Amino acid sequence: MAELTETAAKPTRAYVIHPDLGRARTQRREPEHSLAEAVALALALPGIEMVGSEVANLREPNAGKLFGKGKLAEIKERLEALEVELVLVDGPVTPVQQRNLEKDWGVKLLDRTGLILEIFADRARTREGVLQVELAALSYQRTRLVRAWTHLERQRGGLGFVGGPGETQIEADRRAIDDQMTRLRRQLDRVVKTRSLHRASRAKVPYPIVALVGYTNAGKSTLFNRLTGADVFVKDMLFATLDPTMRAIKLPDAQGSGSGRKVILSDTVGFISDLPTELVAAFRATLEEVLEADLILHVRDISHPETEEQAHDVAAILDSLGVDEDVAAIEVWNKIDALGDDTRAALRRTDARTEGVQAVSALSGEGLDDLIAAIDRQLGEVLDEPRLEGHVVLDFADGRSRAWLHEAGVVEREDAGEDGLHLDLRWTARQKGAFEAFTGTAAELDEDDEPDEPRSGGWHPAD
Repeated sequence: MAELTETAAKPTRAYVIHPDLGRARTQRREPEHSLAEAVALALALPGIEMVGSEVANLREPNAGKLFGKGKLAEIKERLEALEVELVLVDGPVTPVQQRNLEKDWGVKLLDRTGLILEIFADRARTREGVLQVELAALSYQRTRLVRAWTHLERQRGGLGFVGGPGETQIEADRRAIDDQMTRLRRQLDRVVKTRSLHRASRAKVPYPIVALVGYTNAGKSTLFNRLTGADVFVKDMLFATLDPTMRAIKLPDAQGSGSGRKVILSDTVGFISDLPTELVAAFRATLEEVLEADLILHVRDISHPETEEQAHDVAAILDSLGVDEDVAAIEVWNKIDALGDDTRAALRRTDARTEGVQAVSALSGEGLDDLIAAIDRQLGEVLDEPRLEGHVVLDFADGRSRAWLHEAGVVEREDAGEDGLHLDLRWTARQKGAFEAFTGTAAELDEDDEPDEPRSGGWHPAD
């Protein structure tokens, strides 16, 4: 008897179509670049064999089938010749259009939103990420309920012919999806509360947060690994990483040692043009790290031919998230190693003359020293001015508070008195607030500027 051998799953033969409206289109991008991005998105899915792609010119979209009769027949001929199983349309496709195209072409079809949802579903690793993707997928599927099969015909209510019409199967399916979305939101609320507790805990630590944002595949995770020594997954692929990662690092001081300012660096999910609204809403909790940031590093792939358009898309998403325009930011022009020597040298000269811009290569390390210095300088302007003098008295047994103050580097002098340890401090309002949150003993001033009685705890402001 012959031995059974396991065979690998056959890859799905895929074909990408980018509909282009020509002069009527409102997109800022060239259709060829949009098609290339769509192909890269398709290749980010596992088990895909790309067999072809094209830009399909349209005068105006057909309401029922997106394309006109001639274009439908032309594309169908190509799909049959290539034995295509999956068609990916780089743009919005209505439920009716999707049903009709699948029927005419005899293939499975996904639009841009469906494709990105598939990628996110494959990549999500944390519990929160999985819940967010499931919620976004259900929100998307809810709009896909159309009368495509006979089981969606109206059911009879009551007894026999006496009862009136019951609910449609569409309504029953929609209600089932709504119930599932409600359950997911409850589960996600619990996860979000946990994240909020973690965020509150970090607020007790006097470290500023620096968030990396940027277009997908701009090199954020490579830069994050280079700065922190972490091992976040990196690959030349759209949406290689989804779940946010945070690391505490020390910036070098003026002498170049690692005893300078401590910061928390946060790597977030990459953005993309036409990011589905379902995903923006679902991942809002994850992206709240950006809202809490003291400094934003906008990482750009400066070697990409449409880097300006990508930067515009990132700015639009940050604006939709409610990120304050006044938040300090540095544009990091990444991947200068992919440019010619003359172009790279010109960019380095430009960043030296331009405030808030740093040209770097996260891969080779070029320009990172200047970037770190710029981060330290920006945080100094945001957080360190002005530094105020303070004085606290700690119980001798309150070692945790004493260690916190020394770790923060705000202690100028320390003396032992009869009532405890007396510490002279120089700290910012942020550090003072963080210390009060850490000890739970904030002492506020009344209208007469007299200090309140200290609350229960191991320290109080000295008179």
